[in-house]
Formats: sequence, C-alpha cells, structure tokens
Amino acid sequence: MCGICGDLRFNGAPALAQTMRPMLDKLARRGPDDEGIWTQGSVAFGQRRLSIIDLSAAGHQPMLDGELSLVFNGCIYNYPALRQQLESLGHRFQSHSDTEIILKGYRQWGLDCVQHFEGMFAFAIWDAVKQTLFLCRDRFGIKPFYYTLDDQGIRFASSSQALLASGCVDKTLDPIALHHLMTLHAVVPAPRTLLQSIRKLEPAHWMMVKPDGKVEKRRYWSLTAQRPAKPVSEAEMLEGTLYHLKNAIKKRMNADVPVGVLLSGGLDSSLIVALLAELGASHIPTFSIGFEDTPEEMGSEFEYSDQIVARYATDHHKILVPNDQVLPRLPEAVAQMSEPMVAQDAVAFYLLSEQVSKHIKVVQSGQGADEVFGGYFWYPQMQAAEGEETLTRFASRYFDRTHEEWLRAVNPRYHVGDVTGEYVRTMLSQAGADTYLDQVLRFDATTLIVDDPVKRVDNMTMAWGLEARTPFMDHHLIEYAMTLPPDFKLRDEGKYPLKALSRGRLPDSVIDRKKGYFPMPALKFVRGAFFDFMADILNSRVARERGLFNRDYLDLLLSAPDKHYTAILGSKLWHAALLELWIQTNVDAV
Repeated sequence: MCGICGDLRFNGAPALAQTMRPMLDKLARRGPDDEGIWTQGSVAFGQRRLSIIDLSAAGHQPMLDGELSLVFNGCIYNYPALRQQLESLGHRFQSHSDTEIILKGYRQWGLDCVQHFEGMFAFAIWDAVKQTLFLCRDRFGIKPFYYTLDDQGIRFASSSQALLASGCVDKTLDPIALHHLMTLHAVVPAPRTLLQSIRKLEPAHWMMVKPDGKVEKRRYWSLTAQRPAKPVSEAEMLEGTLYHLKNAIKKRMNADVPVGVLLSGGLDSSLIVALLAELGASHIPTFSIGFEDTPEEMGSEFEYSDQIVARYATDHHKILVPNDQVLPRLPEAVAQMSEPMVAQDAVAFYLLSEQVSKHIKVVQSGQGADEVFGGYFWYPQMQAAEGEETLTRFASRYFDRTHEEWLRAVNPRYHVGDVTGEYVRTMLSQAGADTYLDQVLRFDATTLIVDDPVKRVDNMTMAWGLEARTPFMDHHLIEYAMTLPPDFKLRDEGKYPLKALSRGRLPDSVIDRKKGYFPMPALKFVRGAFFDFMADILNSRVARERGLFNRDYLDLLLSAPDKHYTAILGSKLWHAALLELWIQTNVDAV
C-alpha cells in the first residue's frame, strides 16, 4: 500500500526528478516508511511506501527488472500462488513482495497479466524496449488513479492533490461532473472528476501511452448479474456465499505485519471477525469508535461490538471521541479527500484511522456488503415499483436532487442538460442482467460504490498510513453474489444470505438489529455549531465571489436547513458547504 506518481513527456522532452518532489510531498501520508524516485529519459516515477509485504529494502520502489520499471499501490492477495506458478515457468525472484509479482507477471503474460491478479491495485510499468507506459486499475477501483493528459505529456498520481501540486493544472470546474456530483450523492463516475483537467482511470481498465502521445484504453473485466443455467437450491447458495467470503477473508490476511478488523458492531464487520476465528485466527486486533450521546441519538454502537469482542475474545481497542473534537477536525478530513465526499462519517473514519494506525498497519473492513447483498432501504422500494420507467424508478429513490432543482441551485454558467439522468438510464439498460434490480446492484457495485464508501475508506485510512482491505469487494465473491436472485438477497429486510450465515456465529441481537449508520450526533443534526460552520463557509467572501451556487438557493437552505434533505436523507445544506469547503481547501490553496 503506497502513494505513486509519475510523468511521461511526449516527443522526446525529458522528465525531471524535481517534478516528483511536490507530488511525493502530498503523498507522504499514504506511505510513511520509504520513498523512491527514478528517471529515464522522458519518464519519471515516484513512490511513497507503506511496508506490508516484504518489509526489507528488496521491496523498495520504483522497482526495476531489466528494461521494466514499476510503481505500484495496493496488494495482490494471491501473490503466493502466482509466485509458485511463475517460478515453475522459470522466473526468479529477488524479493518476497507482491510488487515483483506484477513485473514478472507482465513479463510472462504481457497485457493479460491483470487477468491473473486478485486484489486492489493501481500501477504503472515503463517498458523501455517497447517504449510504452502501461497503466492499470483494479476491477472495482479500490485503489485510486488520477491523471492529467495534454499535448505535452501525461502525469499520474494517487490523489488529485498531488497532481495539483505538480503545477500547470487547469482548475476549471467540469459542469458535467458537477451535475453528477450533486445528483449521485457526490459520485462522479470515472473518467471525470470535478476538475476538467484531472481525470481518473476507470475501474477494470488499462491504458497504454506512448512517447509520441498515442493513447489506447481498454476494459479488461466486466460483471454480469444473471442466474446460472442449472437451478441452485437456497442451501447451495448459502454454501457458495460462505465459501467465497471465507476465501476472500483468508486471502486478505496475507501480510508480514498483523492484520486487524474495524469492528463497527454491524453485521458485516462482525461476520468478518467470526469467520476469521473459524479460519484459526485468535486474539484478533479489533477497533471500534464512538462519540458522545445526544438527547436524540446514541453516539456509539459499543453495545453490539462489545458482544462480538466477548464471544471471540478479540484484542479490542475502544475509541471514544468527545463531540467537541469532531467539528474542529473536519477540515483536516476534507483536506485528505481526493474528491468531495458528502458522507458525514468521513471524519469518523479519519479519526478512527488516526488511532488505529498507532497500533497496526492493516485492517479488514466491511465496506461493500450492502451494495452487493442489497442492504439499503431504497432497494426494496425500487424492487416494488414495477411498471415505472427505468430512470424514474431509480432517480426518485436515489438522486439527491432533480435536474430542475440542480438548475435552480448552480450558477447558469455551469448549466448542462440532464447528463446524469442520461448516464444512469444507459447504465441500467446494459445487457447481462436478468432483472431491474440486478441492473441496479451491478451499477452500484461497479460504479457508485467506487466513488462513495470505497474512496472514502481509502482516503481516510491512508491519510494515516493505514491499509484497509475489503473482503466484500473480492471479485470472485461479487461475481458469485450477482448470480443470486434479488428476492433472495432482499429477504428479511435485506442481506439475507449474510444474516442466514451469521445465525449461530453472531448474537441474534447483532443480526436482527435495525440497520445502523456511523453515528455522528455532532454532525448529524443541522443546527448549532455545525450550522454556523456551514453558514460561515457559504457566506464567506471567497464563496460569494466564486458564485458556484445561486444565492437565492443558498438562502432557502440556510433559512430552513432541517427541511431540505435528499431521498436518502442527506442534508442539502451540507452538500453545498462541503463542496465549497473542498474547493477552498484543495484547489484554491494550491
């Protein structure tokens, strides 16, 4: 797990080592253990390392192998099996790292090497013989890959902040991305970002760039959501789910340092602990965070996580954060967001990761289970709305605002057509899914989750040099889960397969509890200091001069903040304030 950056200049122009310096400084928190810079002619690579597998100097990056040079962020979970296979084919290794697996795999299989890799990854390989830069991102975009491309060359990095720091980056906002961001709960599907000049490599894609400026991009993996030809019993479906989930959890224990679990007290992280115990793990390091209660809401889920700790005798760390520390730390969390993220629990992950990183370098986390197994309340609503038009069926239960409201909200200079509606209708009409909800779950797993919980967890954990591994995002598990009938997943208020597998493994109180979300009382209720914080941002001189939002729209939100929520219960005032704060923090300051 690391932060990577690089530069390829076109038409023979030299790439300079000093170009890596400002980018690496921005990536330092992602990789506190080591740093490397490499240049060769028109190419320069930089890397900040978080040492997880092969802690020796042999794992240093950029890693060189003859004519091949590599920078890599992530983890190849099946690297032990791949190493044996590659050794049987005659390859010899100089390290025990998964990084070297990528180099030998590329040497053996060429561009098809990515088909062999199981895990989360973003990497770049310079092939000096072929004079090609090979860029690749994992199937679900768990690891970030941002780039700028113009007639002078291509630069890439693990964060947008690093690219901005490299200089000469156009800061013009992308109106289409702005429409996506304000409609899809801050999701801007790749390749776009909020800034026109910065793009991100799509999940499950590779890109080949040559020094003459020629670029080729290709998808190497896709997901279907269809029933198998031979009917499968419910017992077999549960057995298959358990098999793939156990394998996913087991593979994510591959490390040369201890691996813990972020234990929220919910079903998903609790099941990870239970299955780790079945796999033979003991004294599992677990971590829970909680906040002070308010009159309206409990500030922690300790009553549930404590039960898991007691049952499995984990090495538990309970972190309690006073509410008066939450709001002052929020700008820090925003400074670590590669793109705006409106979920208020980002600061919770940020504060949790800060404490966890004092004890451990790697954790498993439950992100992805709700999207894959149908755990959110809007899925059954969409399922029940048969007869509605494809887009209406989705948009009325998920979009943060209609196109008409978006036009009222933002300055006319950013106005575009209903690009998000068109995009979602297209995504929900693609072949390879048996039912409407199959289309929705596939769209969520391959697109929406990438830029919401997955990106949030990566940014907030890596801000403290903490690697988060997400077994529910294992591609074998998701491929299998997409063969399960949606009715089966939605039974028992959603996530039925996981609930059924948890019986006897977890207390019934954990399984049957109402679905919870990260409790953040200090930020949940739009009033008091939190309201003042947002009002100050939106009323600031720089915000007024930018004029991103129409003033009458902001005045409406500010006059009655508790009356303006999205379909999935997000505060529209917070969305506006967060976006303005992100721009002030990450764009204006550069």
